[in-house]
Amino acid sequence: MAKAIQSKEVSLAGGLALIFDMDGVVLDSNPTHRLAWEAFNRRYGLETTEAMHQRMYGKRNDQIVRDFYGEELSPEEVTARGAAKEELYREMTGSKLESMLVPGIREFLESHCGVRKGLASNAERLNVDYVLDRSGLRGYFEAIVTGQEVEHPKPHPEIYLRVAQQLDIDPANCIVLEDSDSGVSAATAAGMRIVLVCTTHGNLPGASLSIDNFLSGELNPWLAGQGRVM
Repeated sequence: MAKAIQSKEVSLAGGLALIFDMDGVVLDSNPTHRLAWEAFNRRYGLETTEAMHQRMYGKRNDQIVRDFYGEELSPEEVTARGAAKEELYREMTGSKLESMLVPGIREFLESHCGVRKGLASNAERLNVDYVLDRSGLRGYFEAIVTGQEVEHPKPHPEIYLRVAQQLDIDPANCIVLEDSDSGVSAATAAGMRIVLVCTTHGNLPGASLSIDNFLSGELNPWLAGQGRVM
């Protein structure tokens, strides 16, 4: 059985940075996102299939809305529907947010307080702000880039490269923590190392390590073995 991480500094080579996805990595939010999409889609008489759920993981809202409702929607309507769904999601999250945090994430962030950290999420800025402010985790992240702030969302590498640039760390020295196929593809294309957090998928090619959550006994030894690329 994995032991809880102690609140003390954990060794990581100098010059390395950690970059986190949010949904499925910081917050085990996908079950609530599924419920929110189901409830939102019913407003338009659309029943959400499992295949639709699988396609939405790791995607930006404009991609999801156009997938679900068609390419003929205006950009304004796409934006409005995505925002309305996320408002519903935040209402559903409410007081449950603390219990939705991925096990061990708070202790992990604290134990790596001396390591530069960023967050790269396809989520909308309002959702990212909601999670980080309500959880009290914002202060751990030096750089935060959301899907609304890039031209090309995941699986394009732009969002991860932007965070690395803001951290002033070479992409080869960034370790990404991801849960989705699109996120792993983005980090791979950015030339970064990847740890898969298995909240959404049990295994994905491209990850160097797969963990159930941040209580995994394998995580810190693996991180301690990572060296800086000159």
